[in-house]
Amino acid sequence: MSEKPSIRWGIIAVGLISSWFVEDLLIERPDAPIKHIIQSIGGRDLKRCDEFAQKYCPNASPKLYDSYEAVYSDPDVDVVYIGTPHAFHKQNMLDAIAAGKNILCEKAFTINAKEAREVFDAAKAKGVYVMEAMWLRFRPLIHRLRKLLFEEKVIGDVYRTFADFAIEIDIESLPQSSRYKDLSLGAGTLLDTGIYSLTWALLTLDPGSPGHSEKPIALGIQSHEDGIEVTTSILLQYPSTGRQGIVTSSSKSNGHPNVFCTIWGTNGLIEVEGPTTSLPLSFTVYPKMEGDPNSGSLQRGEGTKHDFAQIGRGFIYEADSTALDVLAGRKENAIMPWSETLHVLDIMDSIRKQGDTCYPGHDESL
Repeated sequence: MSEKPSIRWGIIAVGLISSWFVEDLLIERPDAPIKHIIQSIGGRDLKRCDEFAQKYCPNASPKLYDSYEAVYSDPDVDVVYIGTPHAFHKQNMLDAIAAGKNILCEKAFTINAKEAREVFDAAKAKGVYVMEAMWLRFRPLIHRLRKLLFEEKVIGDVYRTFADFAIEIDIESLPQSSRYKDLSLGAGTLLDTGIYSLTWALLTLDPGSPGHSEKPIALGIQSHEDGIEVTTSILLQYPSTGRQGIVTSSSKSNGHPNVFCTIWGTNGLIEVEGPTTSLPLSFTVYPKMEGDPNSGSLQRGEGTKHDFAQIGRGFIYEADSTALDVLAGRKENAIMPWSETLHVLDIMDSIRKQGDTCYPGHDESL
């Protein structure tokens, strides 16, 4: 048997999201199409990098650097994974692109669409691969759900979706430097968790393939505490079909512990289940309710549940897709092309403008 192709990763930043990503990359998977190698880790503190490596990839023996720039310059790195806060993404990516590196960058890709366009222009000029790490879109559950909705039409014609991501964060107790509290770092729910709720609505209301999405009408309101956006509500409508989406996010309380997304169709509904909006584990298809609503006799029939195996936290799907793209010489990903990243950011820019949420140092020219 021939050996699996491999890809060598350079990890930027040693926070929580990077630890999750690294742990998933190193899961033993006999059917994995790629061998993932943690080649190097870069941070602002070499001691923290060493602690990170010993805890999350003890058998990988990566090179450790006390700067991000050293990772970009490492000739043995094939792809850079960027796990810094939103506000740093643009400059991190521009620096990596200048060094000729391929990139997988955490969501939200940048603070706004203008910054994303700068990054994509630089990547195109340099001829490198760049993708937003919206891991949700790569899960097998999503592909199966969209097939049932738009090809098999198991609930008839979809007309409405509700999606929520609420997680309680005691913002007041955090230091001013926290990314949840510092506006210059993109504090607020929309870029952090609301992007997931929005993505669920886009994926379940628009049958178009990524990069060919219809632009919905988007109306938004936001609430703030001490200048930080703590709750966002969005209404979406697709002009061509009239389909509507209700999208919410909040840091004021925890959301429903199981069902976080409901999709209504003319012949039934689907509930998506999991511990959080970013971690779907199953969905259940229900037939249309029967009975007389005036007499209170409406009943919901038995649903059909679709379960999906949970491998790690689910980062492997986007990592495999990135690796296969890079090895094939592609510069964009078919599931998350540049145009889809811009599509989502344009909507979020509009919502923040309506909600009067501005990030100093980023939004002044919008």
